[in-house]
Amino acid sequence: MTEAKTTREEVIVVTIVYDNYPFDERLQTTWGFGCVVTGLEKTILFDTGGDGRILLTNMRTCGIKPDEIKAVVLSHIHADHTGGLDAFLQANSRVTVYLPKVFPERLKHQVRNAGATLIETEEPCKVCDRVWTTGVLDGSIPEQGLYLKGPDGLIVITGCAHPGIVRMAKAAREHADLPVYAVVGGFHMAGASRQTIQAVIEGLRGLGVRRVAPCHCSGDETRRWMKEAFGQGCLPSGAGARLVFGAETDPSGNPPE
Repeated sequence: MTEAKTTREEVIVVTIVYDNYPFDERLQTTWGFGCVVTGLEKTILFDTGGDGRILLTNMRTCGIKPDEIKAVVLSHIHADHTGGLDAFLQANSRVTVYLPKVFPERLKHQVRNAGATLIETEEPCKVCDRVWTTGVLDGSIPEQGLYLKGPDGLIVITGCAHPGIVRMAKAAREHADLPVYAVVGGFHMAGASRQTIQAVIEGLRGLGVRRVAPCHCSGDETRRWMKEAFGQGCLPSGAGARLVFGAETDPSGNPPE
């Protein structure tokens, strides 16, 4: 893939606004995940954590206003990824919410009753220019991820990666027909053996992944071994980390100034 010169408009920022791993001491940390994607056609909230008050407070600390969000993408049904939705919709209901079709009707009614637009997904779904869902992958917990077309390749974001982080990254690559540059989010590997972690590392390398940011349910050992395997390509992550893709320098997790 030929890398074109990056312009300012191509810079994509993923800000982690909800996570159980700490990064920026100004933010509250608790179990769950949520991040905000900026720099594209739409500002997107991916997952809402489990507590709406914490979500909105952390967003405010990061300088992100609810009314800036145009789309909300939910990965899977677990409460630590959907629990903040109601509070967010009370703050801004002028959004489109993308959620797996298998979600219960009560949550779909919640979205509609708030006045938001609901889109139920099964196959990969376009959110806006250069942004798609991965499609809902089956398994013990059906789940979808999000992929962004960055200047260096795909940036894949997952909530928990219940179907497997390598499998979800591969689904994005196959749909987009582009290499995967980075994976960010929960990898669902807490308590995994070193052998399993190594197999996942090799699987990601086989896809061409150069940047990883294991958050939420990834596990301390996973984060440690990925840091050893990817070096500076293992990005600082946790609540408040701001990952910049497409800048002249490598992505960093420095807190916003």
